[in-house]
Amino acid sequence: MRLMVKAPAKINLSLDVLGKRMDGYHEVEMVMTTIDLADRIELANLCEDRIEVVSQSRFVPDDQRNLAFQAANLLKKRFGVTDGVRISIDKVIPVAAGLAGGSSDAAATLRGLNKLWGLGLSIDELARLGSEIGSDVSFCVYGGTGLAQGRGEKVTTLPAPPNCWVILAKPEIGVSTSEIYKNVDMDKVTHPNTGAMIKALYQQSYEDVCLHLGNALEKVTLNMYPEVALIKEQMEKFGADAVLMSGSGPTVFGLVQHDSRLQRVYNGLRGFCNQVYAVRMLG
Repeated sequence: MRLMVKAPAKINLSLDVLGKRMDGYHEVEMVMTTIDLADRIELANLCEDRIEVVSQSRFVPDDQRNLAFQAANLLKKRFGVTDGVRISIDKVIPVAAGLAGGSSDAAATLRGLNKLWGLGLSIDELARLGSEIGSDVSFCVYGGTGLAQGRGEKVTTLPAPPNCWVILAKPEIGVSTSEIYKNVDMDKVTHPNTGAMIKALYQQSYEDVCLHLGNALEKVTLNMYPEVALIKEQMEKFGADAVLMSGSGPTVFGLVQHDSRLQRVYNGLRGFCNQVYAVRMLG
């Protein structure tokens, strides 16, 4: 049997860091939404009791480091599954980009294998399993738009953002999330207004969504990687309505409502960056 599952990327409309936890993670408060940039996961049963990961991208590990591998392994061990699986990843989301590509692959694998192996788990049960793999996996299991709290595993569903274009630009670097968090100085953190962002979503106010975009990690990454700061400056210069770095970076996104401005921003960025995408929100 074979099953295809879509694994969409996410962006952070708001990302706040509240402090360091006893378990070594940081307490966060994030408003996230999925976008129409997605990996495609094909799951195929194997007769042998093993997990095989295949991808055309040389940046995707094919062993225990891969979060989709970890998702399959967790289900096999937790529920005594003896079937094997081949996980084929058609990689579209940039790697190490702040877009939760690996986490979304893991979430898609959890959802897909739940069907393929007939486990009968609820979406909430899958999200709880996802929290054992990575901080963004729970949100990616649900998809849509949500508030993620704790270390990211507590997810509350929110209304989808107002319809608009999202322009993404990723420089030719990868960023380690753990490295960025290690350099967070809680005395210097600029906290976004999470409550105002949530209110903007409920009121479907595009202007207020733009006004309250915020990322407590952005200043850290911009100081460490000047090329990210340059892309943000250029995106603002070309006329995006609002610009923010997603996650720990290095991807920067801009929101645009009008098609004419979309083309100006997109074409302008192509001169500074090879990886530029114009997509819609799925949230």
